[in-house]
Amino acid sequence: MEDLIAKLDRIFNPRVVAVVGDKKLNRDYMWLRAMEPFKGRVYSVNIDPNEVPGIEALGIKNYLSLMDIPEPVDYVVVSVPREVTPIIIRDCIKAGVGGAGLFTSGFAETKTEVGIKLQETITQMAKDANFALVGPNCMGLFIPKLGVRNSTAQYAGEAGDVGFVSQSGTHSINFSIAGYAHGIKISKLVSYGNAVVLDSSDYLEYLAQDSETKAIGMYIEGVKDGGRFFRLLRETVRQKPVVIWKGGQTEAGTRATSSHTNSLAESMTVWEAIFKQTGALRADNMEEMIDTFKALLYCKPPIGDRVGLVSMTGGQSVVITDAFAKAGLQVPTLSQQSYDRLASFFNIIGGSYRNPIDMGSNWRSADVVAQILDIMDKDENIDAVALELSVNFLPNMFERIPGFEQAFLGALDDFKERSSKPLVIILPPLHADALAADFRDRLMKRGLPAFPSFARAARALNSVVKYEMWKRDGE
Repeated sequence: MEDLIAKLDRIFNPRVVAVVGDKKLNRDYMWLRAMEPFKGRVYSVNIDPNEVPGIEALGIKNYLSLMDIPEPVDYVVVSVPREVTPIIIRDCIKAGVGGAGLFTSGFAETKTEVGIKLQETITQMAKDANFALVGPNCMGLFIPKLGVRNSTAQYAGEAGDVGFVSQSGTHSINFSIAGYAHGIKISKLVSYGNAVVLDSSDYLEYLAQDSETKAIGMYIEGVKDGGRFFRLLRETVRQKPVVIWKGGQTEAGTRATSSHTNSLAESMTVWEAIFKQTGALRADNMEEMIDTFKALLYCKPPIGDRVGLVSMTGGQSVVITDAFAKAGLQVPTLSQQSYDRLASFFNIIGGSYRNPIDMGSNWRSADVVAQILDIMDKDENIDAVALELSVNFLPNMFERIPGFEQAFLGALDDFKERSSKPLVIILPPLHADALAADFRDRLMKRGLPAFPSFARAARALNSVVKYEMWKRDGE
């Protein structure tokens, strides 16, 4: 373990990076441009004289060999034709490089003799030398704090607390970009492709002990050592949440994983048992992955599964109740004390307050909203609160009623600060996607998690409930 942690620690905290084989044609020096914000030193290795002027125009020194770089290299990005990869891996080993991310594809996933043979060759070379080879057929590492990126679309310079392990390069990039838009920032991310040397279990073991990583997400198509993975997963979940998106859940999907990363996908029956026995949380797509992390990061830990629901209209009060009940959460009646308080001020014309609370015209008073949140906070029958906001109503009210916006958002801030109960906000976009997205971003900046549908909010909250119950009960 110590050797594994030390190897991965070096490549996840590089001071010197080299890019081998980047080109102007088609990619416009994709990798070198992605490394522009890197806080350490970046070198290029390219033997094509036609590429050197373009590389040096980027302010990057080019060498003809890794062996010529005048200082130890911690991490190498390899972007060369597959036939050349054994030479580059050999040079990495000779030069004492910490590890390499092999972007090059065309190996065993092609099911061709030459691809399989080349993969066997580089695998054996790396294993014999105890070399940290990431991939092949992958995007490698994304470490935003240090400015190590695998796409110019990714952010840089900001530390995060979510580690992400992905067998897919596309999913890794999409999660980093889309997650950032929802307030989810990465500590360390790896896209690992065919996983010929380092597999999901290795990265899980590393992130489990990484002090910068508070939660872990994984996109997995297949696991090489199921027993080790199971043990590590169960141990890790006791320390920090792990959310897993299993790729290849159907027969057709299993065939696709074989073509994508040469993975043998386990049956979902096996994975369902893994989720149940380890406490890991399940996500079945990118939306669920992002929603789950949003709830984990921005919701306070619930002590139970009883939810108080607040909607803006009667029809929505029915829909929100069905959504949260279907997700496995309880929607109980409130305490008599709560009903007595509500009866003292709530206008029941056009509204009601059983649970869910149908606000009706009561939305026009920020003070009433604050009182209802306070009632939910103090009610012993309620463990969490879900609040629907409407882009049809609120923007107009913000414009028409002086001071309403500040008072309304202040009521939400106040609940978040003083209540021990989690609060999720549902902001259906309806016909106003841009307006809803803008409002969501404003709420997220205040640390208030907003979801675009009742079902997504309910599922995300239920995931947090399940995780907290697992930590408490151990089963």
